[in-house]
This record gives sequence, C-alpha cells and structure tokens, in this order.
Amino acid sequence: MSQPTPAPGSQHRTVALAAMAGTTIEWYDFFIYALSTGLVFSRVFFDGLGKDSLIISFATIGISFFFRPVGAALAGHLGDRLGRRAMLIATLLLMGVATTLIGLVPTQDAIGTAAPVILVLLRILQGLSAGGEWGGAALISVEHAPTDQRGKFGAYPQLGAPLGLLLANGVLALITALTTDDQFLAWGWRIPFLLSVVLVAAGFVIRRKVEESPVYQELKESGNHARTPLATLFKNHWPLVLAGALLFAANNAVGYMTTGGYVQAYSVNHLKMDPTTILICVMVAAVGWLASTMAGGRLSDRFGRLRVYRIGFVIQLAWLFPFFALLNTANTGLIVLALVLYSIGLGLTYGPQAALFSEMYPTAVRYSGAALSYAIGAVLGGAFAPMIAEALQSSTGTVYSVGVYLAAVTVVGLVVTFFLKERKGVSLSDAAADQQDDRAAVTA
Repeated sequence: MSQPTPAPGSQHRTVALAAMAGTTIEWYDFFIYALSTGLVFSRVFFDGLGKDSLIISFATIGISFFFRPVGAALAGHLGDRLGRRAMLIATLLLMGVATTLIGLVPTQDAIGTAAPVILVLLRILQGLSAGGEWGGAALISVEHAPTDQRGKFGAYPQLGAPLGLLLANGVLALITALTTDDQFLAWGWRIPFLLSVVLVAAGFVIRRKVEESPVYQELKESGNHARTPLATLFKNHWPLVLAGALLFAANNAVGYMTTGGYVQAYSVNHLKMDPTTILICVMVAAVGWLASTMAGGRLSDRFGRLRVYRIGFVIQLAWLFPFFALLNTANTGLIVLALVLYSIGLGLTYGPQAALFSEMYPTAVRYSGAALSYAIGAVLGGAFAPMIAEALQSSTGTVYSVGVYLAAVTVVGLVVTFFLKERKGVSLSDAAADQQDDRAAVTA
C-alpha cells in the first residue's frame, strides 16, 4: 500500500507549526528549571551543602530523566492505542501545571527539607511530561508530511528545543537585568515559572486545532492496533530502540551543556561573568542552533538522514576542545562565536531525528518506539551531563576534562550511524510498515 496522502493544501504545514509551538512551550518549561538550577536553586533549596550544593542541584535535573522512559511508555502506549493528538494535549498540560507549581514552592529557609523534596517531585512530573511529549509532536508532524519532505517538516517540532532555550534564557536575562541579586534570589526567579500559565493556555488552544495523523487514522480504520505496543516493540524491535537511544544520547550530552545550565553556571561561578551577559550569549547561540536544526532536517531530505548525522557528529567532535578554550577567555565576543559554532553540529544531529525515528518503526508501535528511543537516549546522554561536567571540572581543575567526556559520547553516536540503514522515503503506511523488521533498518 502506498503512503497515505497528507492533508491537502497547507494542512501539513499548519500541523508542523502547531507541534513546534507546543514543543517550544514544553521545552521552555523544562529548560527554565535547568537554567535556574545553576543560578538559583543551589542557594535557595540546597543551601548548607557547601561546595556540593551545585552538584546536588544539578543532580535534581538528572533525577527527572529517569522518569522520562516512564512517561514515554505511558504516552507511547496510549498514543499507539488512542492516537497522537490526545497525548499532545495531555503532556502539555502536565508540564504546565508542574512548572507553575515550582514557581510557588517555598524556600528551604521557610519550610526546611520539605522544600527540596517538593521541588524534586515537581521536577519528576516535568520528566514524565517530557518523556511523552516529543514522540507525539514528532510523529504527527512527520506522518502528516509529504514523503519527500519528512525531514523538513519533522524539523519543526525539533525547533521547539532551541526556541524554548531562547525563550527561557531571554526571560531569565530580562528578569536578572531588572532586579538586583537579592531581589532575584528572593522572588525574581519565580516569575519565569509563573509565566508558564499563559504559555500553556496558548499552547492548549493551538494544539486543540491539530487533526489526527492520516497514517494513524488508516491504522485505526484497519483495526490493526497492537494490543500491547510495548511488548510488541521489545519483542520485535529492541535493537532499534537501543540504536535510537545511543544516537540521541550523543547529541543530548553535548547539547545539555547549554540547555542543562552547565555553561551558564561555569561562566558565572568560575569565570565570574555577569549572569545577564552569559544568558544573552546563549540566546544568540540558540538562534544558530535553530537555523542548523532546520538545515539538518532539510539536508536529510536531499542527502539522507544518516549522512547528515555523520557530518554533524564529526563537526561536533572537532569543535569540543576549541569551544572550551574560547569559553575560558571570558570574552563575550569569543564566547558567542564558540557557542554559535558549537550549535552547528548539534543542529545537524538533531534536525533529522523526527524523520529518522519515524521511519524506523511500524505504525502500530511507532509512538512507543520513537518516544522510548528519545527518552532512554535522554537518560544516557543528558540526565547527569551537567552534574558529571561539574564533578569532572571540580576534581581535575580543568574544563577540558569535560571535553574528553563529551568526545567519548559523540564517538559512540557516530559509530551507531554505521549500524543503521538509510530509510529515507520508506512508506509509513500500516500495510507496508507491517513488513518491516529490524533487518531492514539495522545492519547485522
């Protein structure tokens, strides 16, 4: 059976833009926590731990990642059984509620140890949401897209990460510029979290207008749902789950140096830079990441997903040590240059991801497979990347030890690309995908 015809006219573009808007809000919520961790939480929730307060604070970022696979499994099961659209709305609302409540949590001085406990519980809810969010946004964009433009339209939900980073850094930069250090620690940091109410309301309205994927509609009409998508996935396609996870881990660990707040915290705490200045530097880099992500998606339609991934990983590997050298100068212009060039490899290994993951799995388990590859990759790559980086830098006395760690992870991702087969343009329809097995996607 041929690929179902995408919605007529500009419907596929509308769907992609709606997915992008939602992921932008989701990642704003997720990143605002990570950024605040390095700048605020070590002092207002983990005060008294001395030199370990920053490492412990970064550890709370990692804890939430272990709940991403749980969120991915739940959303994947429901998304494969009930549809992509419902999960897009549910995950958005869960993230918004958790983020808003973080902005209301009393500090450790006010309620003692209950404060960090509540903070971690709400971060776990963010992890559950993030685990299920990406799969739905990616699939509904790719499954609506024309066959020869899946990379392009699959890149739209990917843009939510750099846009969310841009928005999160922008709001924090504005707040830090308008408040004194004491005001920011006392109440200013809460404002970005409370703004989530407005953003989520807007995202909810946008996502309600998204139509269900035509590929999923075909599956629903055929009655070929997998009764237990997860069991089917791990029985027939576990090599794909592992390969996808390792591929994303190599991108995520490097990306989380900025999205996880490590670069910002290192610049403020070790290089003694002004918080507003480094936040603005990261905002500029986020624009570069956005451009390279869209370029990665578009280029993958022309040259193939895996070729673009390989080029991206090579660039990523080559720039790691020059990046840290320029960062150590504490010169604003050089740091902007370092971050922008750093974003090129990230974008090329992030833009094609939605299309690649969608083409890896049959329709009946596609949500579960894509979401779990993404979530497990996030655990392996990003969960404790900021904490590991901080621990390495503190124990060795040099930030270049962080570069060694990131280089090793990048090499793993590059190697994985040679064990996958290019599937650009493969039919996503249920009848064709039912014939797909791991031998078609993974080189023995």
